[in-house]
Amino acid sequence: MIKSGYKGFAENLLFVLNVFIIFLLLAGSGIVIPQWLQPIGRLHPLILHFPIVVLIMAMVLEFFRFKERFQTEKLYHDFATYLWLTGAIFAAVTAIMGLFLSKEAGYDGDTLQWHKWFGVTVVFVSSLTYWCRNAGWYSPAIARSGAVVTVLCLVIASHFGADITHGENFILAPVWHPEKKLVSIDKALIFRDVIEPIFESKCTSCHNPGKTKGGLMLIDERSVLKGGKDGKLFVAGQPQLSLLLQRIHMPEGEKKHMPPSGKPQLTADEMNLLYLWIKENAAFKNKVIDLPPNDSLRVLAATVLKPTEEIAEQYDFAAADDKLVKKLNNNYRVIYPIAQGSPALGVNIYNKSSYQPKVLEELNGIKKQVISLDLSKMPVKDAEMKTIAQFENLRILNLNFTDITGSTLKQLASLKYLKTLSLAGTKLDAQAVKQLSQLKNLTKVTLWDTGLPATEIAELQKSSKKIDFITGFKDDGKPIKLNDPQIKNTSFVFTKPVLLQLTHPIKGVQIRYTTDGTIPDSINSILYKPGVMIAQNTNIKAKAYKPGWIGSDILQASFYKSSYTPDSISFITGPDEKYSADGAKTLIDKDLGGSNFGNGKWIASQKDLAIYMQFATPVNLHTVTLNCMRNMGSQVFFPTGIEIWGGTDAAHLKLLSKQKPTAPLKDDPFLVKGIDCNLAGEHTVSCLKIVAKPIQKLPSWDPVKNQLGWIFMDEIFLN
Repeated sequence: MIKSGYKGFAENLLFVLNVFIIFLLLAGSGIVIPQWLQPIGRLHPLILHFPIVVLIMAMVLEFFRFKERFQTEKLYHDFATYLWLTGAIFAAVTAIMGLFLSKEAGYDGDTLQWHKWFGVTVVFVSSLTYWCRNAGWYSPAIARSGAVVTVLCLVIASHFGADITHGENFILAPVWHPEKKLVSIDKALIFRDVIEPIFESKCTSCHNPGKTKGGLMLIDERSVLKGGKDGKLFVAGQPQLSLLLQRIHMPEGEKKHMPPSGKPQLTADEMNLLYLWIKENAAFKNKVIDLPPNDSLRVLAATVLKPTEEIAEQYDFAAADDKLVKKLNNNYRVIYPIAQGSPALGVNIYNKSSYQPKVLEELNGIKKQVISLDLSKMPVKDAEMKTIAQFENLRILNLNFTDITGSTLKQLASLKYLKTLSLAGTKLDAQAVKQLSQLKNLTKVTLWDTGLPATEIAELQKSSKKIDFITGFKDDGKPIKLNDPQIKNTSFVFTKPVLLQLTHPIKGVQIRYTTDGTIPDSINSILYKPGVMIAQNTNIKAKAYKPGWIGSDILQASFYKSSYTPDSISFITGPDEKYSADGAKTLIDKDLGGSNFGNGKWIASQKDLAIYMQFATPVNLHTVTLNCMRNMGSQVFFPTGIEIWGGTDAAHLKLLSKQKPTAPLKDDPFLVKGIDCNLAGEHTVSCLKIVAKPIQKLPSWDPVKNQLGWIFMDEIFLN
């Protein structure tokens, strides 16, 4: 029986909502939510907090409803009734929104199912209890049991909801999985301890088993390698082709920027770590210390890892007097503790013009505590070795670029703890260095730029095997290859002429370039000088040259002029759904697609692709350029035919140009190219139709049989 009045309407609404939820559950995947209803589903996270609060309040009132002091309180009972009814209705609305939202891509997995069923259980239990709470058999025990069950389901549903939004076990993670301790660099794996923590903190809230946005999970090696619906996440060794890096470097306001706006963003160091990891072939099992010491990835990884665990050295001397140390610090001498709480001191002496032997003699009061002494570039003479030898606990001594000749190095023999001695830039002879063999604990001696022949250093190394003699860079006489020129232009689509900006980090390098597709040489090709303007569609190839060096690899860049932008653009026959990007406007957004056809910037089809454009003000058109891709390994070919139609309106279009690009050859390389369609003369048009035709039959040499070829297009330029 349908009830009247506000309360009756609300009760009838609650009944209808429950029936609708049952219908949605029974229909399952058989229902597709239309696009205009999707915003309602997306209100689910916004609305759900209201019924949670209201229902908990109602459950508390219901729990104490049968207390003697409340049994006769009409206001108490009325308030509890309306609170319960309101909470049940909003819980039902929230559940329906959640069921709508779950139909969108990226929502699946066990976590979603648990969240869904506990959520609808809250609706059913609260609705059923509301309808039965005035029945004669409804006892205090049933009331309290219903309240407890409802709250329990609320808590569990909220837990799984948090997992979907923020990542697995979000609520209890601090208790069950305390924050990971930093791993020392000598034990760290590149992926497990450097890269995976970035995914865990910035990515897995949307890419986990319960919420696979874009069909992508980032929870382990297998899921990272699998990628998502847009293809592989990266190409090992080729960061420029990697979808992951393209998405994280998009402007934050872009729809496909990752992480989405409002989520914690990656830091510059995190983005650099991902770039370097992919560049170095994206290893999953390698250790950080397997990388060379100066490798960029190793250096950056060291900032997020603990240093190699070492046992702190213990000293058998007391700390120096603080007042004395403070007094000895001045404008040419710095004294500092080696580590917090350690009695050991380091001394750095600078200001060459102020140096006198007494600078060392004044340190007599702390000679036991000094374990590191830096005299680099000071005019230290051989006579000062006697004073230095009095620092009995010295471990590190830097005498680089001093005035010593080495004749008194034997006086350092009393330094039984000395491990490292730097003598770079000093003029020594082999006999002087041989005196160092008396230092029993010496393990490293720096000798570069000392004038010692390589044969004598080799002899020293042979006679003192426990000492590592460091001699610096060895020139083998072979020329070194230059790195590529750099292009500083940030945009490659222009309306007005733009300045070509080429640079190279090495001084004295010449940059030679061509615009006709040929490879630049060091003699005949144009020498780049600042001030070169690009006014037309131009393909640049550039190489760096310098006498005595091997020329660099080729830098390639394409510039496109775009004089006109239509006021509207649409498809007559559209692209494949998988490669529809942001619709027809993708073709005029001035954003080049690059070399990754799965990055959401390319339009593609295996059928004729027809585009229609309109101009509010007629334009004088001479050339139409279609920027297309050729990737033979993926059956992506240039169009076999292009037609350009134009006129004053859609009913009066005339064929203005018909192009038939060169037939593909088996060994054609990957290429992104602007295909120019020159019109016969200049035409004033208000409407334009462009038809691009894909290859209908793959060449006999193509390994894929009985399939259609693809055309890929990212921009159309009108001039």
